[in-house]
Amino acid sequence: MNDADLEKMQALFDTLTSGQRLLGMDLGTKTIGLALSDAGRSIATAWQTVKRTKFQKDADILLGLCQVENIGGLILGLPLNMDGSEGPRAQATRAFARNLATRTELPLAFWDERLSTVAAERAMIEADMSRKKRAEKIDAAAAAFLLQGALDRLQAMQRKSQPR
Repeated sequence: MNDADLEKMQALFDTLTSGQRLLGMDLGTKTIGLALSDAGRSIATAWQTVKRTKFQKDADILLGLCQVENIGGLILGLPLNMDGSEGPRAQATRAFARNLATRTELPLAFWDERLSTVAAERAMIEADMSRKKRAEKIDAAAAAFLLQGALDRLQAMQRKSQPR
């Protein structure tokens, strides 16, 4: 992630009001995994998976969920290559974010999602979850993993900015 992405993350956190939650999104080619933070923005929970269709319909679904769940900001997983460079999937994710930004005032930030799906799958295997159940829940679990990373970063940033 570059400095501009980290600045967006800080700006997003600065706009949140008490009780607002964050929505984490793991954007795939066929589905969008969703995770929610708690109102205190310390714990991420896998929520649901949205089957992708056309952008307009996907955006309508996502923004409708944001209204119902008191979402104050969006964290979108950025699929970087292992060397940190951005490939076609990262470019597609940035394009999705640009298009979504034209439809909402909600601030959006990116979070490095490298290995989030791998970590989520390992946790599910350790929990002895069946292959079928893992396939149904992996995208939302990956979204929770990346959102938790962003929440942890938020808490570290808040601790750093508080006077001692």
